[in-house]
Amino acid sequence: MEKSLVRTVARILVFVGALNWGLVGLGMLMNTDLNVVSMTVGGIPFVSEIVYVLVGLSALYLAIPGKRK
Repeated sequence: MEKSLVRTVARILVFVGALNWGLVGLGMLMNTDLNVVSMTVGGIPFVSEIVYVLVGLSALYLAIPGKRK
C-alpha cells in the first residue's frame, strides 16, 4: 500500500475516533448512549474493540515522526 493511502486511512480513522469520543462524552452528559462505533457494528464487542485498536494505531502512526512524503 502506498504511504499516502495509509496516511489518508489513518487520518480518517483518527477523525472518526475523535468524533466518536466527543459524542460518547456528550452522551454521558445527556445520560444516553451516543457511541457511534457500537451503533454501527451492532453492539458486537469484538468488532468494536478492533475498531478502537485501529484508531489507536492510526493515532500513533500520525503522531510519530518519520521519513514520509
